[in-house]
Amino acid sequence: MNKKEALELLEVSRDKIDQIDNQIIELVLQRTSLAKDIGTAKQVLKIDIKNTEREDYIQEKIKRLAKDNNIDENSLLKIMDILMQLNKFEQKKIIRR
Repeated sequence: MNKKEALELLEVSRDKIDQIDNQIIELVLQRTSLAKDIGTAKQVLKIDIKNTEREDYIQEKIKRLAKDNNIDENSLLKIMDILMQLNKFEQKKIIRR
C-alpha cells in the first residue's frame, strides 16, 4: 500500500465510522424510547425500576456475544452499563411525574 492508498483508506474508513456513529445514536434513541414505555408500564404495575434478574440476563448475553464475536467483554459490558443507566434515568423521570 502506498501513501495515496493509505490516505484514501483512512478517509473512507473515517466516513464509514461517522455513518455508523449516526446509526448508533439512532439506536440509542430507539432504545431510550422503549425504556420510557417500560417506565410507563412499571409505573402502572407498581414495579421497581431496578430488575436485577433482567440486568443479569443482559450481562450474560453480552458476555456470550463478546466471546462469540471476539470483542473485549469488559468494554462491551461498560457500554451496556451506560445504556442501562441511561434507560433507568429515563424511567425515573416518568415514575416521578
